[in-house]
Amino acid sequence: MSVSYKRIESAVIHGGIYGDSVTGAVNVPIYQTATYQQPELGKNTGWEYSRTGNPTRAALESLIAELENGAAGFAFASGMAAITAALSLFGSGDKIIISSNVYGGTFRVLDKIFRNFKIGYSIEDTTDTALLEKNITSDVKAILIETPANPLLTVTDISAISAIAKKHGILLIVDNTFMTPYLQRPIELGADIVIHSATKYIGGHSDVVAGLVVVNNKELAEKIAFIQNAAGGVLAPFDSFLLIRGLKTLAVRMDRHTENAADIAVFLQNNNAVKKIYYPGLPDAQGYEINKKQAGNGGAMISFELKENYNIRKFFGSLKLIALAESLGGVESLVCHPASMTHASIPYETRQKIGITDGLIRLSVGIENVSDLIADLENAIAESEE
Repeated sequence: MSVSYKRIESAVIHGGIYGDSVTGAVNVPIYQTATYQQPELGKNTGWEYSRTGNPTRAALESLIAELENGAAGFAFASGMAAITAALSLFGSGDKIIISSNVYGGTFRVLDKIFRNFKIGYSIEDTTDTALLEKNITSDVKAILIETPANPLLTVTDISAISAIAKKHGILLIVDNTFMTPYLQRPIELGADIVIHSATKYIGGHSDVVAGLVVVNNKELAEKIAFIQNAAGGVLAPFDSFLLIRGLKTLAVRMDRHTENAADIAVFLQNNNAVKKIYYPGLPDAQGYEINKKQAGNGGAMISFELKENYNIRKFFGSLKLIALAESLGGVESLVCHPASMTHASIPYETRQKIGITDGLIRLSVGIENVSDLIADLENAIAESEE
């Protein structure tokens, strides 16, 4: 079905493979099948086996590729499965540079699994492009960044890192989970591969675990397709349907998420109990101008620290509306303690060095009434004072 549109608010609804040409259904059906009947020996209808390809998953993959302006998209059973597939492009003796604060699971898979295959990594401050370039040795094959990064919301200049990567003939991989293609499109800024934990804002309702990869050229598409089929960590048809459904409301959800976050950031910045706040939408934040250049706004993730006379255990226990939970990006607001939850796999010394302190609080701002959210935070802060 051919649909005419120009902007992403329409693309999230009508992009990719839209509707069903056989029945006229406006939603892509859930093809809940493992295999497909072949008309004769040596011929098929374009589908053979659902690990290799499934029409519902293909619709999602086409959609995310279009939204990220990439050459091809791939759907996986989790965000970590997506990252693992991208990292499987590399071999023994290769080295990956990662940002100084990334999701703990990314660090863990590199440190505990890929290192066993003699694929190395180094942790660098990707905001310092001159220093970063000095640390690119002959064995470095890729730079993997998050921007804004998890959990300190550090902003890295995607275009600047892309220029360095191209100069040295290496890949730039960008985890775009926090921003989504609605706010930031790394391939347009020079990235080679974009990764999403689609469990988060893409799905948007905390009811599906999934990962997405988008690549910028046919050669990478062929390599990731081979890895996806060979390793087999594919997304199921029903979960693919849920992500397509989630994407249809991405624009309106992100508008509310980010509006709420901007108001909460100002509230926290003006609260005397808050020692430090990390939010790239604030004018005095690290990377504010860069983020303003490459993203639609500051996003909906905020991290902060309370002053020493506030007990964060009491703070978490006093929240009534905001849930203490892993994950982020759902319609409901969630709060977590990175040092003991999302980033616990990173060694204590490394966490301290990069600023993931034991007092750091990470807030995923949902789409509830912002006054209710502020009241919940205000009450929990007051209850935690000692």
